[in-house]
Amino acid sequence: MAENSEMDEDCFEDAYDRIPVASKMDLQTSIEECSMALNLVLNNKFSEALDLLKPWSKDSMYHALGYSSILVMQAAMTFEHKDIQTAMATIKEALHTCHRFRKRNSMVESLSSLVSKQSSDRLKEEQMHAEICYAECLLQKATLTFVQDENMISFIKGGIKIRTSYQIYKDCQHVLNMSQGVGGDTDTFAQFEGGVKLGIGSFNLMLSLLPARILRLLEFIGFSGNREFGLSQLREGAASHSMRAILSVLTLLLYHTYVCLILGTGEGNLVEAEALLEPYMEKFPKVRIYKNIYIYVIYIYTYIYIYYILYIYYIIYIYI
Repeated sequence: MAENSEMDEDCFEDAYDRIPVASKMDLQTSIEECSMALNLVLNNKFSEALDLLKPWSKDSMYHALGYSSILVMQAAMTFEHKDIQTAMATIKEALHTCHRFRKRNSMVESLSSLVSKQSSDRLKEEQMHAEICYAECLLQKATLTFVQDENMISFIKGGIKIRTSYQIYKDCQHVLNMSQGVGGDTDTFAQFEGGVKLGIGSFNLMLSLLPARILRLLEFIGFSGNREFGLSQLREGAASHSMRAILSVLTLLLYHTYVCLILGTGEGNLVEAEALLEPYMEKFPKVRIYKNIYIYVIYIYTYIYIYYILYIYYIIYIYI
């Protein structure tokens, strides 16, 4: 019985090695291939994941996002100058690729007004997904900006990128709210919803960790730092079938096992953390989740939090 189980597991892992390069690429196919690449990463097959994503990394937003994410992960874990330079070049290309699929002749700040003028079901799904992918790429570039050069200018540049990313997520949440009950049962819409919940949940959770006086000021100018809402969004994202569900899980794990301890915000919910992690440990028993993706998530959110603190204090110093 044990031998059969081991054979099934090997077949599961090796199956991804035989995936041919797709001859055409649409939104659904790109999401499926990106999910395959994520499974490869969770099975510690990074080179195979890169080989799967690279052929379409300049023509597909999800391939660009996935390919750059792996290289950013590598750079954040090694801190090697060569890796950082390679990741930075790749993330710039990914931003360019994602931008090509975004709504033309519209800035991020005008997305909400654009939606209010036309029904959300007329918005192209590609444009909705492009906003999410672009926002995620901005967060990765902000992290690399800090890693590459640790000075105040880098902090300010990174803070601006994070603020832009936050605004994109807010606009996408507006699109999501308008789209509820309007043909929102497709897999691509579920993937979009998972991305929105991950972003909105993460930002609300992180902002809620700021000092109360700073948080009140931020809420006055449009930011949101509701901890319970952030946790609920992440829990919904973790319970979904979106490929970003694992990132929602890891963010919750980060909060329960790292943030609560370091910042002293309260006791982490270890029972929930174990329950969230258990399905993935059963599905990917050989994954080095704490050494790979978990550390990467810690880097991302720690740097973003530092950005916010310095950027906010800078804005207060200049304008108040």
